[in-house]
Amino acid sequence: MPPSDRRIIAQGVLVFLAMIGLSFGCTQAPTSPTGREAVVRAAATVAQMAAAVTGQEAPLADEATAGRNLGFDTHTFPGERTMRAWKNAPGAPYSWVGYYLRSPCHKDASWSGRRDLLQSMGWGLAVVYVGQQTWGKSVRALPEARVNQMVRSGATCNAALLGETRGVADGLDAIAVAQREGFLPGSIVFLDIERMEKMPEAMRLYYRSWARTLLRDGTYLPGVYVHAHNAQVVYDDLKQEFAAAGVKQSPRIWVASGRNFEEGKAPQDVGFAFAGVWQGMIDVARAVADIRLPVDVNVSSWTSPSEPARAGD
Repeated sequence: MPPSDRRIIAQGVLVFLAMIGLSFGCTQAPTSPTGREAVVRAAATVAQMAAAVTGQEAPLADEATAGRNLGFDTHTFPGERTMRAWKNAPGAPYSWVGYYLRSPCHKDASWSGRRDLLQSMGWGLAVVYVGQQTWGKSVRALPEARVNQMVRSGATCNAALLGETRGVADGLDAIAVAQREGFLPGSIVFLDIERMEKMPEAMRLYYRSWARTLLRDGTYLPGVYVHAHNAQVVYDDLKQEFAAAGVKQSPRIWVASGRNFEEGKAPQDVGFAFAGVWQGMIDVARAVADIRLPVDVNVSSWTSPSEPARAGD
């Protein structure tokens, strides 16, 4: 068959399969990504499959899906059966999941020891360390003796602990826990910082010293999960810490904001060019393979947000 005829047939296959993709996108269940973005993503996926079958390239389809990797996070490990079903279901939308390390402000250990299992299923991972928070309170400095007494009494998660000393301690803890979980050197550990209307200096000292501790140790790179309201300040501070440590990579920033979120958008559409992950839906019910979960929905520039950074990332 002449090459020109093969091209005509291949183009026909692409058009036919792309139409199927559009139909698929328009008939998604309410708990699946919907609307124009879902249609574009479904059509792009089918176009990529058709291109693979016919030996052609699909640059427009590749561009439509690049840097828009859906993921979710949820407080408690959903169980092996659920995670396997959510990964293997036809058209499963999520490629990665938040992996919560046990930490002073996240006592649940249900994710612990699951790294190998999840990666063997094909899940990408975003490693989360829930750090100290302000909890919406006005943070006041306490005498060092009083803080030491709180720690001796067993306090591990308290706004009064915020500061440089606790940042170092929690940084060392994050390194140790991530190592026990078997994460590769160079992986990114995201420090979870919740929204603050006004950020106290003690919080800045805390997360800067936490990041500095990871950078000095060199085993892992620090990233931060932060609300859009505080994102610029945190990013600027981390950039300074990376520069001081001689680390050329940019810090990975996971921005939370529900404003104008759609599941087909890129993370940078949250309004910050430095955003690598965007969390846009919190505590919503989603169903995959007829299994419902309460999740936070995210989109990432990476299929596995904590994968070791490459030069230039």
